[in-house]
Amino acid sequence: MKTQSSAIAPSRIAVSGRPKASLGTLQAALGVTAFSLTFPATAWGLEGFGPWSLVAVRSVLAALIAGVCLLSLRVPLPARRHWAGLVVVAGGVVAGFPLLTTLALQTSTTAHAAVVVGLLPLTTALMSALRVGTRPSRTFWVAALAGAAAVLAFTVQQSGGALSTADLYLFAALLVCAAGYTEGGRLARVMPGWQVIGWALPLCLPLTVPAAVVALSFEPVQLTFHSVAGVLWVAAGSQFLGLVVWYRGMAAIGIPKASQLQLAQPLLTLVWSVLLLGEQLTVAAPLTAAAVLVCIAVTQRARG
Repeated sequence: MKTQSSAIAPSRIAVSGRPKASLGTLQAALGVTAFSLTFPATAWGLEGFGPWSLVAVRSVLAALIAGVCLLSLRVPLPARRHWAGLVVVAGGVVAGFPLLTTLALQTSTTAHAAVVVGLLPLTTALMSALRVGTRPSRTFWVAALAGAAAVLAFTVQQSGGALSTADLYLFAALLVCAAGYTEGGRLARVMPGWQVIGWALPLCLPLTVPAAVVALSFEPVQLTFHSVAGVLWVAAGSQFLGLVVWYRGMAAIGIPKASQLQLAQPLLTLVWSVLLLGEQLTVAAPLTAAAVLVCIAVTQRARG
């Protein structure tokens, strides 16, 4: 009898891990869906807000939402050893990425920005390998590089072979966001995922509140349906709720695999750019979509 029970135990453990992985994949996918609306919502917000005002106001609103959740649930302060990581998350995800991409969207279309940021999965995987010490398989890296190459080829084709100032902003955004994602994914293994962004947002209030006051005094504001809806989405959807499910997903399935789901993000953004902004796509878009979806399937099956 002891032999039978010991033989059955491993299979139970293996089966029980599958629902957790499936839930983690679903959570990461929901985060990607929320992020895919960020650029169209930012474009809407820029119709009534200046770039500095938009970034500061969205951060303040998101911090207020996070603060209410933390206070209502009486969440204790994180351990001292976690604060350095939270600063990295705040600098990369709360401040750096929103500011750099908003500045880029002043002169770039959302479709172009989306495909440049499509390099984020590879950047995040590289950051993860350096910071966390993950070692994905060779198949994983081949598929990830193929997906990144497809996105890069699409970007170069769309821009006529020359990079603009907006592209430089976007490449810088890739680096700071990948650092924030990697550190947030690491922290989500030792604390609830929603608390990672929940504490990172209020951490920026000493900077974002004065920045909002100064920016609003210098940049004109026009409150329209588009501008208000855009600000509300990037604050509540992209910068809080999206990151909550994203970090939970990364903690469940691992940073490299979760990051590869983001290869679908630029394709979703292309759809939103057509539906919400009326932008026109080229023939290369569906071809890139097919190539990227194949890469996602391969990376999700590859074992690290």
